[in-house]
Amino acid sequence: MTSTVTGTAPTGSPTGIDSGTAAGNASSELVHRPGRWIDNWNPEDDAQWTGPGRPIARRNLQWSIFAEFLGFVVWQLWSIVVVALPAAGFTLSTGEIFWLISIPSLVGATLRFPYSFVVAKVGGRTWTIISAGLLLLPTIALATVVGNPDTPFAVLLGVAALAGFGGGNFASSMSNITYFYPQREKGWALGLNAAGGNLGASVAQFVVPIVITIGAGAALNLPLAGWVWVPLILLAMFGAYRYMDNLSSAKADFAGSAAALREPHLWLLALLYIGTFGSFIGFASVFPKLIADQFPEFSTFAVGGAAISLAFLGALVGSLARPYGGRLADRFGGARITMTAFAVMAAGALLVVWTLPLGNFWIFLGCFLLLFVATGVGNGATYRMIPTVFAARAGAAHGGPSITTQRKAAAALGLISAIGAYGGFLVPQILNLSQATSGGYANAFYGFVAAYVVLLAVTYTVYVRRGSALAAHRI
Repeated sequence: MTSTVTGTAPTGSPTGIDSGTAAGNASSELVHRPGRWIDNWNPEDDAQWTGPGRPIARRNLQWSIFAEFLGFVVWQLWSIVVVALPAAGFTLSTGEIFWLISIPSLVGATLRFPYSFVVAKVGGRTWTIISAGLLLLPTIALATVVGNPDTPFAVLLGVAALAGFGGGNFASSMSNITYFYPQREKGWALGLNAAGGNLGASVAQFVVPIVITIGAGAALNLPLAGWVWVPLILLAMFGAYRYMDNLSSAKADFAGSAAALREPHLWLLALLYIGTFGSFIGFASVFPKLIADQFPEFSTFAVGGAAISLAFLGALVGSLARPYGGRLADRFGGARITMTAFAVMAAGALLVVWTLPLGNFWIFLGCFLLLFVATGVGNGATYRMIPTVFAARAGAAHGGPSITTQRKAAAALGLISAIGAYGGFLVPQILNLSQATSGGYANAFYGFVAAYVVLLAVTYTVYVRRGSALAAHRI
């Protein structure tokens, strides 16, 4: 590939933009180099953005969504596979099932820390190819081990842990996309990217029951739960190679990341994100198990035919709601929308507890769908708060953030997404503890309600209350 220049003449350093030259290169033309590297990227430059910038950003966003979507598929495969294991001849305790559900979230959350930095080191295109390729490990391993009911639990747990590769993809994908879009459009772009990824949880829970039962005869064909995704993973690798780009302006700033970790608001925002995204991914992973426990007639696998688990609806509505949370945050402020989300989440969790004794599946499903919608809106709104808070703290809320502030915010996006993802481990384990100690899930849901009320109060006190330091910035 030969070097090409967008426009008439390139200006500025071919190594990209740094904080010291950002102002001078504000109107620099884009420079394309071999390996699909782009120099002088600055989406805050209106001329660049309305010219070649927006189509480039949109193309990268589309393939980022697809790769991240498959990451979520792999991340959530075990949430639906475990429900089918007893029918396939596996003998597992309730505690072991909850561990198979929660271990991918634990590993995925931990991987988000290095994943959040690697884009700036090797490039978004390059890392998307690599991270998509890593998804072949958990899918092929799953297909191998679930075909034998004598597989030891320790082996199953190790293979389930590999699914954490899919959870790590979110951090690198979101950090990459935040470099491509201007501040005024980050909420919608990040919301779409996240929602497209989140949909993978729903698709996995919809597709797996179908593929493992069609033509299965006298037994479930569980290995297909892994094999069916391999061609799509290969397509994602090819698409990233052929159509995505690396940005030289996306520089790693470890000093800035260390500074972000010392920022109190990073930890406050991470706490809020545990409440929103952690609840979404936690409830999405455990929803098939809850349905199987409370309403087994709606969670059966029809051997020899096609079976559909209605658990996919929860992750579906939560995913679809996420970009609207970002858009509402752009219009009304992320803190206010986050508060509203926590209020509805608390109401939804209470309704689940209060209506469960009725034994009515459709009421149970409706209450949970309300809870999922609220988590989705909260995901988008809370995530939108992150760059806004960092810009306000840097004194750059008006006139556009500096490149240094953007890099710090990008690092914070990855770090907060990592911390928040631990909710995907905590929610199933809290439910497991409640079941083990009380024989039911009511105590866990009352705990969730209390947590949402506290998080609502924190959001109001720090970001909305008149007289607070950041209230004037309409976070």
